[in-house]
Amino acid sequence: MSIGLLSLVVIALAAAGFLVGRRLALSKTGGDLRLLHSLPGYYGQTVFLFTAVPALLVMAIWLLAQPLLIETRVGAMIGPDDIPQGSSASLVMSDVRRIAGGIDLILAQAGLNEGDLAAMGADVSGVRARLGEVGVALGSDVRPTVFEAARSYRDLMATGRLAMSAVVLALALAGFVFALSRITPEFRARNVSETFVRVLLIAASLVAILTTVGIVLSLVFETVHFFRLYPAKDFFFSMTWNPQFRGGSDLGIWPLIWGTLYISLIALLVAVPVGIFAAIYLAEYATRKVRAVAKPLLEVLAGIPTIVYGLFALITVGPFLRDYFAQPLGIGSSSSSVMTAGLVMGIMLIPFVSSLSDDIINAVPQSLRDGSYGLGATQSETVKQVILPAALPGIVGAILLAASRAIGETMIVVLGAGAAAKMSMNPFEAMTTVTVKIVSQLTGDTEFASPETLVAFALGLTLFVFTLGLNVLALYIVRKYREQYE
Repeated sequence: MSIGLLSLVVIALAAAGFLVGRRLALSKTGGDLRLLHSLPGYYGQTVFLFTAVPALLVMAIWLLAQPLLIETRVGAMIGPDDIPQGSSASLVMSDVRRIAGGIDLILAQAGLNEGDLAAMGADVSGVRARLGEVGVALGSDVRPTVFEAARSYRDLMATGRLAMSAVVLALALAGFVFALSRITPEFRARNVSETFVRVLLIAASLVAILTTVGIVLSLVFETVHFFRLYPAKDFFFSMTWNPQFRGGSDLGIWPLIWGTLYISLIALLVAVPVGIFAAIYLAEYATRKVRAVAKPLLEVLAGIPTIVYGLFALITVGPFLRDYFAQPLGIGSSSSSVMTAGLVMGIMLIPFVSSLSDDIINAVPQSLRDGSYGLGATQSETVKQVILPAALPGIVGAILLAASRAIGETMIVVLGAGAAAKMSMNPFEAMTTVTVKIVSQLTGDTEFASPETLVAFALGLTLFVFTLGLNVLALYIVRKYREQYE
């Protein structure tokens, strides 16, 4: 039974339990609601929850645990001789999963059935000859051991799905019967229902926390694996980024850190003044009609996909800077440069700075403005000497959050700044960032267990720590310098 169909069966049974539980509660009091501890709907809810929640929870745990257990068992069937030179156990397991997914087609192409293959099990050369034809159809040489592992994988997955369906349905029925047996006029159905809902709400609130923990742990484990293969000293102190994928790689992080900070700095130099000035105008000077039109138009920039910004940088901004600035000044000849990516990224960040700053400026109490005007200050003096100092902590926090957004950007850098990992002060040269190299190192046919691939996790952990530090700094500044107004 498929996962979707099984889920629908459980939910349908739970829905039926809701109706039956509600009707049973009413029937036990002859329809007199005054004799029930709770409203009839709560009795139905208890049946629904006891039927659906345990069954769906077991199904979710089963779906997470079953692939891990089966791959561990099937992986033990593959010996060192079954791993081709230049490959790895993880790649062989990928072949096993791929073959298992289309094993019926494979058997048909080879002219075999399950009985024929079992009968030929001892004739290794015969199996290899027949499977060689299938291997050509698949574009690779299928070894008998790998094919047997794929058969076992398929059989175990089918058995697991069948067992899961039986267990989930049995658990749903058991919950259905148990909940109905507890329905009496004195049963505190409302308390049970609200306790269930409270637990579900707590579980939902833990999803974000557990997801963050899972992301951090996955990065940490793979980073530790990387540092077992590549010295941490060379990674953090080398000034060269030169992954060779065949040995002799130099994986120093500083060229990537430099490119990330350089591009982010230019982006902030563009976004911060424009965003703050726009926020001041919209909050203090613009009329209601102008604000009603200008603010949505400004925030449209935040809804544009970053790939569109990247194309704008590649087609328009890059050639413009090259033809009118870089080449005439003799400091560059490429349309891909730090300046191109920085300018376009700065445009992208304007609504982040302006919207947050606008909300913060509007949060400054009107009594401060009135007091400043009462002392004879002009509107500009009030903005400079009263409003901005009061809103400064929030504005600084908005700037740091925009900086975190700039550090994590990828597509604009790929199309606007190129992929050259180097350290240079020339803003019209091509450079790259940490996020771009994370993508490039995880794509291609490189073995996953190689340092050149695992370095992506070390880069990701470094970027995570860097952006986390900026976010913590933003929160610290906001909390330390926030002023309370009545």
